[in-house]
Amino acid sequence: MKILVTVKEVATVEDEFEIEGTEIADQYLGADLNEWDDYAIEEAVQLQEDGIADEVVTVTIGPEDCEQTIRQALAKGADRAVRVWDDALEDVDLLDVGAKTEILRAVVEEEDPDLVLTGVQAGDDSFAATGVSLAEDLDFEWGAVVNHLEHDFDDDTASVRRELEGGVEELTEIELPAVLTIQTGINEPRYASLRGIRQAQRKELDVQSLADLGVDESAIESELELTDMYEPESESDVTVWEGSAEDTASELGELLREKGVAP
Repeated sequence: MKILVTVKEVATVEDEFEIEGTEIADQYLGADLNEWDDYAIEEAVQLQEDGIADEVVTVTIGPEDCEQTIRQALAKGADRAVRVWDDALEDVDLLDVGAKTEILRAVVEEEDPDLVLTGVQAGDDSFAATGVSLAEDLDFEWGAVVNHLEHDFDDDTASVRRELEGGVEELTEIELPAVLTIQTGINEPRYASLRGIRQAQRKELDVQSLADLGVDESAIESELELTDMYEPESESDVTVWEGSAEDTASELGELLREKGVAP
């Protein structure tokens, strides 16, 4: 079995920051592997360690600057990586779900995996739709917000538990090939070992352009436009008390009585 995992480098923001137009000033930004993707990587690597998967491949859409971040996936056990980038993507402010789907579909068709794992969402745009859109485009079965996956694929079927609204969970079986979007908490992502980090530098990272994948540049034309960015106003202030438990408990009780939520 081959597993393809989509991974993304996302921006991290300091607690205090400034907005310049429709962007956060660079000095307040960092970068890290998308949290949800980290859990997807761990699930794929565990399946390989259990003898279910033969190969784990990651794919990302991003410039050369993101390579060090996405090599974290290789350091944690993925076998190789594909990075898609093109000059046509340089000036795209917000890559929408349709564009991501077109690019990832081309990679899936080239790699021909049995299982595609994605994070439920990305920490920056939070669309939470790419995995399901990709499955629909590929005509694969899919399971969204998966918080448990049985490591036993009898008859090419994945048994999963999905998180639904209102605390409800669904147990279902999904035939392969399939796309599963992985929820945080499904496992405990490992830290990359020093040995793994060293090995990651020697693992294959294949860079593909849109032309290499047979994707027309018109496919990345987004219907979305980022028009404004602002920090939302807080509707209420936070009250912080310092002192012993007895002191703070009495102060909390007094505040609750003032707000009418305690007798």
